[in-house]
Amino acid sequence: MRNAPGRPDDGRPRWTGPLPHPFYSHFIKRALDIALALLLAIPGLALMLPLAVWVKLDSSGAVFYRAPRGGYQNKPFKILKFRTMVTGADLTGGCTALNDARVTRAGRVLRASKLDEIPQLINILKGDMSFIGPRPELLKYTDRYTPQQQCILWVRPGISDDASLAFISQDEIVGEEDPVANYEKYILDEKNAMRVRYAMSQSFRGDMRLLMRTCAGVFGKIRRIAAGRRYAADTEH
Repeated sequence: MRNAPGRPDDGRPRWTGPLPHPFYSHFIKRALDIALALLLAIPGLALMLPLAVWVKLDSSGAVFYRAPRGGYQNKPFKILKFRTMVTGADLTGGCTALNDARVTRAGRVLRASKLDEIPQLINILKGDMSFIGPRPELLKYTDRYTPQQQCILWVRPGISDDASLAFISQDEIVGEEDPVANYEKYILDEKNAMRVRYAMSQSFRGDMRLLMRTCAGVFGKIRRIAAGRRYAADTEH
């Protein structure tokens, strides 16, 4: 593909096609992201402090997990999360399996409640991410994007999108045996198709709908997990 005019040739593929609502994407959405991130900064920090202590006491290793992901304008960045797995877990596979033994006790709660994502407020303030946008993917997958899929990387990646909602229980789909192969076989292509659709149709109205669906989806999953635990506790008695 051609390089975007005025940009240095760093060897990475570039998207030169049109994207919808460029003024909204580049200016209005960025301003809304900063305003909402600043609004959530104080309650977010109040949550992060006890969670950081819990992560540190629950298992050895760093409090935060930083990992490279495909970023805005095809520039890799380090996504920030609370660490939910044992140290070095990413060296044995980049996909979390169902009942993955690498997930810590604190990590299971943080993942189920999505509280492990709170540190990404920092990514948003830095400009790496948005609240809504294509969920950032591993570099080994973004490096394989087709020319048609490059548009994904020219929309600021987000904490939530249609694909992350559709596969909110991804570990149940990939199962326990060979989760990486199952992810690539059953999920990756559909996720990429949904990411392309978002990149080519993003709008303020669509982002607001996704934000509301994300809140509803997270609360719904928490309720299902809580109901399952109550049922398990009742049957034990």
